[in-house]
Amino acid sequence: MADAVLTPDSAPSPGPVLSPDLAPLPVAAGLPRRHGEVPLPLVYGLFLVSGFAALIYQVVWQRSLYAIYGVNIESVTIVVAAFMLGLGLGSFAGGAASNRPGRDLLLWFAGIELTIGGFGAISLQLFHAVGAFTAGQGGGVTFASTFLLVLVPTMFMGATLPLLVAHGVRHTGNVGRSVGMLYFTNTLGSALAAFATAIFLMGKLGQQRTVWFAAACNVAVGLAVLGWRALDRRGP
Repeated sequence: MADAVLTPDSAPSPGPVLSPDLAPLPVAAGLPRRHGEVPLPLVYGLFLVSGFAALIYQVVWQRSLYAIYGVNIESVTIVVAAFMLGLGLGSFAGGAASNRPGRDLLLWFAGIELTIGGFGAISLQLFHAVGAFTAGQGGGVTFASTFLLVLVPTMFMGATLPLLVAHGVRHTGNVGRSVGMLYFTNTLGSALAAFATAIFLMGKLGQQRTVWFAAACNVAVGLAVLGWRALDRRGP
């Protein structure tokens, strides 16, 4: 019997071929962690705290701005639109920054958290000062001032997720796992903050101390990253 001739369709497959988008990144997952490198479980926990603080800001800032400018459809629209736009622009900027090779993503994350905490600590005083300045001004000035007050800090908040996703992908090579875990922990923190703010924080602490508590959470996250890196690098 004649030898079988293998056609392209009948040739044995070398195995599943991943598309360029799904192929694992050239990351040696499972290699020993380098000194100064924050372990991913700790990163997930810190991002939960970051999401907790972000939701507190949203609740307190909305109430503060409504007290200054009134509760009406215009105020609600401005605040919500500024939050969503800020998160979107920040996510875009964070994604662009994370694509640059050699960038210390966790150091950027720590700096952003410290910046958010600093703004949060003075946010209510700033809101009231801007409210007093815009009192009696036209609608355009009031709209622009309120919009920018919320837009700027939320841009920093939105930049944290893509930075941490890129950090996770560099160390695991798995995009889905990094996105899923980070999104889960951040959303869980936001959900916990929604209950805690409505049930306990606002009633027991008031607006000012509640926002200070959120700022302390951001500062603690930033210092935790910097502290871990500083202490762990002293190892052998």
